Amino acid sequence: MKIYPVIMAGGSGTRFWPLSRKATPKQFLPLATERPLIADTAARLKGLAKPSDTFVVCGKLHAGPAKKWVKGLPAKNVLVEPAARNTAPAIGLAALHVAKRDPRGILAVLPSDHHVANPVAFRHVLSDAARLAEVGQLVTLGIKPTHAETGFGYIQIGGPLYGRARIAKGFKEKPDLATAEAYLASGDYLWNGGIFLFRADVILEAIAQHMPELSKGLEKIAKTVGTRAYAATLAKVFPKLPSTSIDYGVMEKADGIAVVPGDFGWSDLGSFSALPEVRKADAAGNVISGKGALVLDSKGCVVLANGRPLAVVGMEDVVVVDAGDAVLVLSKAKAQDVRKVVEALKAKKLERFL
Repeated sequence: MKIYPVIMAGGSGTRFWPLSRKATPKQFLPLATERPLIADTAARLKGLAKPSDTFVVCGKLHAGPAKKWVKGLPAKNVLVEPAARNTAPAIGLAALHVAKRDPRGILAVLPSDHHVANPVAFRHVLSDAARLAEVGQLVTLGIKPTHAETGFGYIQIGGPLYGRARIAKGFKEKPDLATAEAYLASGDYLWNGGIFLFRADVILEAIAQHMPELSKGLEKIAKTVGTRAYAATLAKVFPKLPSTSIDYGVMEKADGIAVVPGDFGWSDLGSFSALPEVRKADAAGNVISGKGALVLDSKGCVVLANGRPLAVVGMEDVVVVDAGDAVLVLSKAKAQDVRKVVEALKAKKLERFL
C-alpha cells in the first residue's frame, strides 16, 4: 500500500484579511503554530508518505511558497492550475500524475489550510482509510462533531462496513441551526472535512462515470503527462473544464462510499474567531500575538500585533489585527464579514491592499 498525499492549496480565501493577501492566502499563514498551515499539513504525514510522493495543487502565484514550505517537495510535484476550476478538476489532474507512476497508488486528498491537534490519531485514521481505498473503495473522513455547526457540510452515516468504517448514506449541505442541532442529537452525522482517499484508477473511473465532460478533458491531458506537450495542453484544456467540487460531482452520486470517523482535534480555521480553538488563551480568554500587543481589562478578544504598539482596552469579544499597512477591528460575532471589507476595498479601487 503506497499513499500519495495531494495537498490542495489553490484557495485564495478572504476571511483572514488583512493578514491574507493574494500572494499569501490563509494556507501560507502561521495561524495555529509557528509554521504556515500548509507546512503543518505536510509535517503531520511523516511516517505515512515521503515528500517525493507528495503533490501540491495550486495556482501559479502560489507555486513558489508551496515549494518553500513543503520540505523535500520535488518541483515536478507542484501541479500548477492554469485557472481555478474547483476541486474535481484539481483532484482529477493529481490522479493523472499519480496514475502515471502507479495506477493503483492511493491519493490522500488533504486541504492545506486546516489544523489537526492530534497528528498521531490523524495518521491512524488515515491509515485505516487507506486500507479501504486499497481494495477499491471511495473513502472520505468524517469528523466527530463537537457542536451544532452551521458552517460545515455533514455526512450521514449508515451501517458498519469494515473496522471503524461506516457506509456514507448521504452528504448534506450546510444546515440551519435547528437542523444542525438535530444532526448532533441523532449521533448519525459527521462533519465533512474535505479529506478523501481513493486509488488513482478508481477515482478516474468514477469521474468518467459521473462527470463525463471532465473525464474527456482529463483524457486529453493524460496523453501528454511527462512529455513536452504537457504544459501547452494543460493551458489549453484545463481552463475549459467544468468548475465543480468533487463532493457534488462524484461523492454525492457514487454508490458505496465509505466514511471513516475521526476525532483528532480538527479545525477548519474558518475565521479569526476560530483562533481560540487552536491557540492558547490567557486567563481572560484573550488570544494575543505580537510583542507590541497590550490588552488591558478585556476578555474573549483576538489581538494580533505587527511589532508596533497595539493597545486594546476595555473590550469584549472583538478581533483587532494589525498587518502593518492595514488594520482590522470587528466583533468576533461578525468574523465572517471580513469578506465584506474585501469587497468594499475593491469598490474603492484599493486593490493594492489585497
